[in-house]
Amino acid sequence: MTGTPHYFLGVDGGGTGCRARVEDGSGAVLGQGLSGPATTRLGIEEAWASISRAFNAALDEAGFGQDEIAYTHVGIGLAGASRRDVFEALKAIPHPFASLDFVNDGMSACLGAHSGRDGAIVIAGTGSIGLGFVGGRNLRIGGYGFPISDEGSGADLGLKTIQLALRANDGRIEKTALLTEIMQRFHDDPMEAVAWMDRATATDYAAFAPMVMRHADQGDSVGRRIVQSAAEQIDTLVRTLFDLGAPRVTLLGGLSTPLEPWLAPDVRRRLKPADGDAVSGAIILARKAAEAL
Repeated sequence: MTGTPHYFLGVDGGGTGCRARVEDGSGAVLGQGLSGPATTRLGIEEAWASISRAFNAALDEAGFGQDEIAYTHVGIGLAGASRRDVFEALKAIPHPFASLDFVNDGMSACLGAHSGRDGAIVIAGTGSIGLGFVGGRNLRIGGYGFPISDEGSGADLGLKTIQLALRANDGRIEKTALLTEIMQRFHDDPMEAVAWMDRATATDYAAFAPMVMRHADQGDSVGRRIVQSAAEQIDTLVRTLFDLGAPRVTLLGGLSTPLEPWLAPDVRRRLKPADGDAVSGAIILARKAAEAL
């Protein structure tokens, strides 16, 4: 890598959108790009098309031609990239770059959170998972998919609240303001909730999480119990990662900020703010690949 300028391109390919950033060797940002969802659930071709739109926008903003692209190392964090068949299919895609490497989007977030050093993250969003790197080992706790896993996630909050709302509608438990508002979403008709359930995704369940958090913060007794239970699940993920040797843990995801005040004091004290985001982690991946050449 001596003598010729090298560049580093990071891409965060998630289920809701794709972000790309290109930097020079000193870390100066040269260009950025955005596109739509990039997850392997859409298929390899569609995911790659979205990734390409994002990195092409970044390269265009940087004013790169073929000469610069040929000296650009690329790291991509992609939702679903941890499956072996998917990983091999991605690695087989032809490209014009100096190098190209993939990891799961959670792992790129972990690299970014700790500047490439050993550490772990807990993601609390639509789903939940604990991930980390410790002494050359990859750590993974939970995150096996809703509804069988992803405890403490937005989807889990939504599911538990709807279950209790149906019980309250039957008169089996007390109906609080939260449970009343939930049933109003279904026009107070349990069969409408059943019809919704037949087509609902984890994202649909997670859409109820802000309502649950709002009622919990306002003192709703059921809301508080649901959120406290979710926080205890996140506590467990954090403590388990420390028990497995993670020297530092960061809480990430859409629920991380509203849920953090509900975490146990010992867990909150030990959490570390993120150094960087998933795009930063993807750039670290690109730099590691370049160093290995």
